[in-house]
Amino acid sequence: MEPVYRRIVVKFGTSLLTGGTNYLDQNVMADLVRQVAELRRRQREIIIVSSGAIASGRYKLGLSRKVKGIPYKQVCFSVGQSRLMNMYEKLFEPYGITIAQGLLTKGELSDRSGYLNIRNTLMALMDLGVVCIVNENDMVAVDEIREARFGDNDNLSAMVANLVDADLLLILTEVDGLYNADPHLDSNAKLIPVVENINEVETLAGGTTGNLGTGGMVTKIEAAKLATTSGVTVVIANGRAPDVILKVADGEPVGTLFKPATNHLGSRERWMLSGLSVKGKIVVDRGAGEALKKQKRSLLAAGILECEGDFQRGDLVKIFDSDGNYLGCGITNYKASDVDIIKGLHSQQIAEMLGYDYGAEVIHRNNLVIV
Repeated sequence: MEPVYRRIVVKFGTSLLTGGTNYLDQNVMADLVRQVAELRRRQREIIIVSSGAIASGRYKLGLSRKVKGIPYKQVCFSVGQSRLMNMYEKLFEPYGITIAQGLLTKGELSDRSGYLNIRNTLMALMDLGVVCIVNENDMVAVDEIREARFGDNDNLSAMVANLVDADLLLILTEVDGLYNADPHLDSNAKLIPVVENINEVETLAGGTTGNLGTGGMVTKIEAAKLATTSGVTVVIANGRAPDVILKVADGEPVGTLFKPATNHLGSRERWMLSGLSVKGKIVVDRGAGEALKKQKRSLLAAGILECEGDFQRGDLVKIFDSDGNYLGCGITNYKASDVDIIKGLHSQQIAEMLGYDYGAEVIHRNNLVIV
């Protein structure tokens, strides 16, 4: 029987890899590697998004979590990343599997050519049977510049899943999945096995952050929303459950499964929906929203209520309706100051108001992705 998922991105969080300690737990990591190696034996394609570098570096340096500040965090990362990769190298070697390191920043993916270069590299590594281990490059990604960071490896894993057209994004954590209440506080909390519409469960994601990690359930739901919007199936499951990776990869009902909201999108559409290069926001009226969603129309000036941001012609902007609902995104033909002038006007009036025009469409349907 054909496997359910052939191309898989699996994310290991810090708390999982440390097994609740202050250091990388080799026994925990060995079992995860064993499962990945078995999937490679079955000809599945695997990319690992792995946290743990900062915790490993902090332990090696003898620092406590009370030591704060970006330089110390980046020092911990630079010390710990090599230790993390060394551990993976030793654990994969008995299986004859070659590993590669991928250190990414949001800025590199924001550029379309950079996005494609990274995609091509990851695809080539999979073609060669190499397991790439991806992490955010915290040595150069700075907290104060929030737009330049993924913020956590949950969102990074969703970006990687989109990059490589993954069939499955498996986010492994310390709980069994998404519950209808916080299981730490409510003994009657029940696991939600399948989520059809992620918008209906976002309010349930108020989980707490682990002692060592940066991603609670909120960031996992954000990652699931990004991936499912682009056509990727997502599962959140307990990384300590026996053979969890193998079971999920074969389609067994483990954890919480988030169904994709659409069929697989093309690389360009996924890059647009990732929000990596968004420069502004356009709000449209009800009629324009209906035309975009149901009739696949272009966005005209007449349907625009307002815009935000200092975007230029050719920039990517998000589109919302007047109730604040996210409709999608697109590449605009006009800069923000132009849109402010022509919003609500008929297309024939654009040249008169601006002294020039770049066409009747503020965003052409060919440059739109509607969710």
